[in-house]
Amino acid sequence: MKRLLSLTLSATLLFGITAHAQFGGRGPSGPDFSGAMSKLFGENKSFSSDVEVDAKGGPTGEMSMPGKISYLDGKSRFELNMADLKSASLPPEAIDQMKQMGMDNLTTISLPEEKVVYMIYPSLKAYAEMPVSKADAAKSGADDEVSLTEVGREQVDGHQCVKNKATVKNKEGKTSEFTVWNATELKNFPVKIETTQDGMDITMLFKRVKFDKPAASQFAAPEGMTKYTSVMSLMQQEMMKRMNPGK
Repeated sequence: MKRLLSLTLSATLLFGITAHAQFGGRGPSGPDFSGAMSKLFGENKSFSSDVEVDAKGGPTGEMSMPGKISYLDGKSRFELNMADLKSASLPPEAIDQMKQMGMDNLTTISLPEEKVVYMIYPSLKAYAEMPVSKADAAKSGADDEVSLTEVGREQVDGHQCVKNKATVKNKEGKTSEFTVWNATELKNFPVKIETTQDGMDITMLFKRVKFDKPAASQFAAPEGMTKYTSVMSLMQQEMMKRMNPGK
């Protein structure tokens, strides 16, 4: 029972960390590429890359979250191995416990037009389908306007970049501000993005960017997996299975 309690606490803690490990504050959905963020990629409507997300401040303190991102016409897929996540709020032993639970690998699919986010745990053959709130669904970014102001020229991860201050204004007049490094030899792709949201200083660094169009199947609900209505209900069911292994 003590071990089960430890697993439960680790799962709850990790749920809280991933809930803040993203842009946009929509819940535990990984980096959010909708709304104002989508405007920063300009004409690059499809790509895949490794991405490193670093955050400082906020409820989780300092955190580093590397993963893989695929993007296609507003849809995004983020793959994370929890063993690579580093956070002052996450004890090292918690990762081992998450692995024992089969929750160490996480894939998030965000579909703004369908107003849904899929949180997929491949090792458990289970996923949570979560609706996007009406307020967040309205932030599609389709009508947002972006303006860039060059502030310098710098090299980032071997790429010659134009450093820009980016301001994105939505139809209600609200603005979001970013600093972006656009790589000139990569179709002005923003290989580095910095912003501040909800008290967190967030940096995203994109590496090994490829412009091959990802397969549409990467952005569909998984087949042959058990579906839940929330990540917490998924966790609770996994706890019940461990408490009652014969059922």
